[in-house]
Amino acid sequence: MKPRQQSFSDNQLETLQRLTFDYFLKETNPENGLVPDSTRQGAPCSITATGFALSVYPVGVARGFITRQDAIKRTLTTLRFFFNSRQGREPDATGYKGFYYHFLDMKTGCRTWNCELSTIDSTFLIAGALTAAEYFSRDTADEREIRALAAAIYARADWQWAQNRGVTVTHGWKPESGFIKHRWQGYNEALILYILGLASPTHPLPTKSYAAWTRTYKWKKLYGHEFLYAAPLFIHQLSHMWIDFRGIQDEYMRRKASDYFENSRRATYIQQQYAIRNPRGFKGYGEYIWGLTASDGPGPASKKIEGKLRRFYDYSARGVPNGPDDGTLAPWAVVASLPFAPEIVLPSIQYFDETFPEMTSHYGYKCSFNPTFSTAASKEWISKGYYGLDQGPIILMIENYRSGFLWRLMRRCPYIIDGLRRAGFAGGWLRDGVATV
Repeated sequence: MKPRQQSFSDNQLETLQRLTFDYFLKETNPENGLVPDSTRQGAPCSITATGFALSVYPVGVARGFITRQDAIKRTLTTLRFFFNSRQGREPDATGYKGFYYHFLDMKTGCRTWNCELSTIDSTFLIAGALTAAEYFSRDTADEREIRALAAAIYARADWQWAQNRGVTVTHGWKPESGFIKHRWQGYNEALILYILGLASPTHPLPTKSYAAWTRTYKWKKLYGHEFLYAAPLFIHQLSHMWIDFRGIQDEYMRRKASDYFENSRRATYIQQQYAIRNPRGFKGYGEYIWGLTASDGPGPASKKIEGKLRRFYDYSARGVPNGPDDGTLAPWAVVASLPFAPEIVLPSIQYFDETFPEMTSHYGYKCSFNPTFSTAASKEWISKGYYGLDQGPIILMIENYRSGFLWRLMRRCPYIIDGLRRAGFAGGWLRDGVATV
């Protein structure tokens, strides 16, 4: 492997942001603001991708990728749709109890794919709405409406109902079968879910729900790093897109003399170390090529490669050290760790850019690739689709690295502040009872 002579430059980062931003500009339905889950033909709307769109529009304005007026128009279209959409027990509604179905028809906005009413995906949508409310703060009719709609959408979510008479929060609900049996337990992307649930002005979670969640955490030591364990890299990234966890601690992290930002830094190094060790012997893994997370894959398939039968998966939450791992890596996950460990991320992006130029196309980096899974047409498998779940973190985490824009913005959000405090966070920018920007 050739040594690194340079790191990815700031101009290159902005180019990557700009290309990635085009996913939201060009794939969004202008009639209702819905964003598709992916570029695959017939893909439904993902409410997570739509929440990411609401979050990236302010970045686009700040960077000159879009005018403020166009961003306002897009934001209002989206918020009006969700505020006015049908809430009810009907299986073809858009939502119920203030939460929304994971996947919606791109044209009608009705539930599709027989999917669940998703508490986590609704959280990401609400986080996007609150981002818009903070950014569009001028005293104009349109920007006042954005703030009012965002507040109303947030207030409608019944977090207590989502507990289903338990202490922690369920993953969701289906009209045909009721609540999903799984709950948000163990460290995962639900960090922001509990923070926003605790701060609800209408149906707040009790503080004991957060304590119950943290009691299910697992602290581990891998490759010389002690950290709060979660296998896929995205878990260590998504809540951090909106919340600056540097220097603020809840009771769990105070006991560990750490914080969630430092934890994500360690998780990033662990991912790199796993790739260097490459215990399963996949092609391409190394110091500059790493990143196991939720991503598209070449399966389901089995192939005998160099005398060994390998199993390959389709879309899966890959992770370290125990898998699943089928040789599929996601460049977006490396980029989304940029604020935590730029010293290893920037050289990795540069090496990746030079070594796999075919991974870059009209919306920036493709979702994932697998050097072990070769075909007659290509020496490695490359995902054909772009996914909204990947595109948002690239834009937002590059921006948080470059300017701290989203972090500074959301430090002003009263709901983020209230939720953090109710969860027991203190110190850092929350010190002395005042959020410092």
